[in-house]
Amino acid sequence: MDDVAGLLGQAVRLHQQGRFDEAQAMYERVLASAPRQFDALHLLGVIERQRGRPARAVELIEDALRVDPHQARAHCNLGAALQDLGRADAALACYETSLRLDPAYALAWDNRGNTLRRLGRLQDALDSYERALGLSPALAQAWCHRAIVLHDLGRHADAAASAEQALAARPAYADAFVALGHALQALDRHAAAGDAYDRALALAPQAETWCARGAALKKSGDLAGALHSYERALALRPDYALAEHYRANTLRALGQRDAAVAAYRRALALGADANDIRFALAALGEGDQPDAAPADYVKSLFDQYAGRFDRHLVDVLGYRTPALLDALVRPHLAAAPVRSALDLGCGTGLCAPFLRPLARHVTGIDLSQRMLDKAAELGLYDDLACADIVDWLAPRGACCDLVVAADVLVYIGDLAPLFARVRHALRAGGLFALSCEALDDAGEGGYAIQPSNRFAHALEYVTRTAIDAGFRVVATAGATLRRDHGRDIAGHLVLLT
Repeated sequence: MDDVAGLLGQAVRLHQQGRFDEAQAMYERVLASAPRQFDALHLLGVIERQRGRPARAVELIEDALRVDPHQARAHCNLGAALQDLGRADAALACYETSLRLDPAYALAWDNRGNTLRRLGRLQDALDSYERALGLSPALAQAWCHRAIVLHDLGRHADAAASAEQALAARPAYADAFVALGHALQALDRHAAAGDAYDRALALAPQAETWCARGAALKKSGDLAGALHSYERALALRPDYALAEHYRANTLRALGQRDAAVAAYRRALALGADANDIRFALAALGEGDQPDAAPADYVKSLFDQYAGRFDRHLVDVLGYRTPALLDALVRPHLAAAPVRSALDLGCGTGLCAPFLRPLARHVTGIDLSQRMLDKAAELGLYDDLACADIVDWLAPRGACCDLVVAADVLVYIGDLAPLFARVRHALRAGGLFALSCEALDDAGEGGYAIQPSNRFAHALEYVTRTAIDAGFRVVATAGATLRRDHGRDIAGHLVLLT
């Protein structure tokens, strides 16, 4: 009979050296002599997980725990294998068992945090990572995972600091460089984000990291570099739908229309979001024109844009629509503030300083929670709602005296549903002030999606749709709403009652 203890010792040493084939053979020799040897079952399961076979890992570790159910590390490793299989609730139960057996087991706290994050319980995940770091302050992976969840919570500066702590503990840590890049990109530090991704790629060239690098370069204006990054991502993973989608966006920004169309179609075939792709193709004149931009597209766009929205609009694009609408509305209001106003698609609150003196109660509605978080910092809104504006208005009767929609109709083609909802939300005599981009060639429909992914409207279409909804047109005016790529964007200002 083999010397079980001696074989087990050899197996563990081989395992620690990464010599999995030899270690596995030794563990199997142990089990041939002692079929219920806990360590051999448990560690053979660990090897199976390390080799990408989590289902077999679960079987072996469960066999080990039938021999000795009081081993915290085995419960933790079982949780990791279950997590690999997508069984998050079962994995969480394993980590909880592990921590009941050993509350000072930092790795189990860290793994528990990973599962909570995947379950969407972000604050609980953060608490779990901090418990891990309280026990093991140099645990680099817990600092890295903490950075990821802080980024998910919108705490980007804290996320960057946590990623840097991970790198202080483990300087050659690719995942921590990626986490740092994501945080820096969210802070609009795109050059620094690109450097972080480069450091990660030098350690581990992953398709996802190339894709993230492409996004950072595109936001910094380096379209050629972004295109190269997306193509590197696709070279590593040819079926990477998101990278193909972003490559298409970049080709379009470079003015390579035909190549962009082909890339969008390939992204669609790979499984990219069908609504977004069809919307982009429609903007390039390919396919049927939609009635509105997809809600998920708008939400995602402004979630990403929230941190730099005001600065980019005002300083770069010369955006002044709120002031223009304020000048249009004021002559038609009494001296005293109205009871309530609605700011549709309020974003970060650029209309709020104008609305606040005009109404005793101001409500902002927007699809993007991150934009609303910025709006809340102003302290100028009485209520903020994260919702589709047409859906939010649907159940409400006459509830306000003034409605403003600044730079919102660019994401809506068919205005009839919105106008009907606003008409029923306004009290008698209430005012609705809006802006829209001007459509040069109205065609039959009165609105059209532009290559910018924004809708433009003919003034005649806007006023006719308003009258059909029960409004009277009080005033209209032409205006330059903003600048885009060095040219003025013409628009219409309309006041209805």
